Amino acid sequence: MSFSIVLLFSVCKNTKIFVTFATNTLNYYIMRKISLFFSVLCLLMCMACSSNRGNEFFIPKAIWPDTDGNHINAHGGGILYHEGTYYWYGEYKVGETVLPEWASWECYRTEVTGVSCYSSKDLLNWKFEGIVLPAVPDDPTHDLHPSQVVERPKVIYNPATKKFVMWIHMDSADYNKAAAGVAVADSPTGPFVYQGSFRPNDSMSRDQTLFVDDDGTAYQFSSSEHNATLHINRLTPDFLKPDGTFVRRFIDQSREAPAVFKHNGKYYMLSSGCTGWDPNQAEIAVADSIMGEWTVLGNPCTGPDADKTYYGQSTYVIPINPEKGLFIACFDRWNKTDLQDSRYIWLPLVFDGDKPQVIWKEQWNLAEFGE
Repeated sequence: MSFSIVLLFSVCKNTKIFVTFATNTLNYYIMRKISLFFSVLCLLMCMACSSNRGNEFFIPKAIWPDTDGNHINAHGGGILYHEGTYYWYGEYKVGETVLPEWASWECYRTEVTGVSCYSSKDLLNWKFEGIVLPAVPDDPTHDLHPSQVVERPKVIYNPATKKFVMWIHMDSADYNKAAAGVAVADSPTGPFVYQGSFRPNDSMSRDQTLFVDDDGTAYQFSSSEHNATLHINRLTPDFLKPDGTFVRRFIDQSREAPAVFKHNGKYYMLSSGCTGWDPNQAEIAVADSIMGEWTVLGNPCTGPDADKTYYGQSTYVIPINPEKGLFIACFDRWNKTDLQDSRYIWLPLVFDGDKPQVIWKEQWNLAEFGE
């Protein structure tokens, strides 16, 4: 009898110990799972917050995602600021990059897809608005056929006609056409309706940009005469064609990729030399009158690889606060054998007295300049 009681007590005691051990073990695993759950939840929340913040810095040469997470595809582009929103137009390059068998120089190319458009309020986070001037694949004779060349689109707004006017370097695959194409739209996000191409003032027109002066007069700057000389063409009041007045500047200096801006009543032009896809030293020039004489100031770039324009090529200069002398210099960093992977280099352009300087930064934003 006493033995049975002792045995029962022993069994009960051991069972209690086992139950206590099992309960503690179960609690441990439950706590671990709860801890793991909250860790994953916190990570996902942090990722979501990071995603919601979007891009916070300009990071030259890096992949630049749009608001959908895709690399921005707007090469050789230009920026339009209209009613509180920035619009970025550029060459939309997709597919294989090829070097034609007949090519005697490095004219790497992709098939023409069209001109893309992105919109932004802060210049950092860009929404893809679509292809606003698409290719025309079913007409081999059309300027916008995939076999042709569509480069350096620029868009300006005409307040008199209320039209958005796009000028483009239109060319044949062998670059012998050397013409300007024009398209118009009622909205900055298109669709743009193609009007045709021509040689401005019967002269060759390749790399080009547009500039609208304070009085509303528009000008096209283009590399002409086999890229040896730059032409400045004044446009008609509707911005659709030259008005017949033009000047030849930078004669036999072989400048291309022009980007024009204005500061303190003076005109400035950033440009590159003509070395194909390979980088070269940038140059900036100044003039008191847009159709007058231009004086070369030299290379505005500073920092590492300034002699190679950071391995980029000028495409546009965005005015941020012209009164304070703050601009953004925009460059393309071409990848000639994989053109859709070409990157962008956006850097602050500031003034030291009357001297413009492009400042190299690994990453930056406008808050550094009080904007």
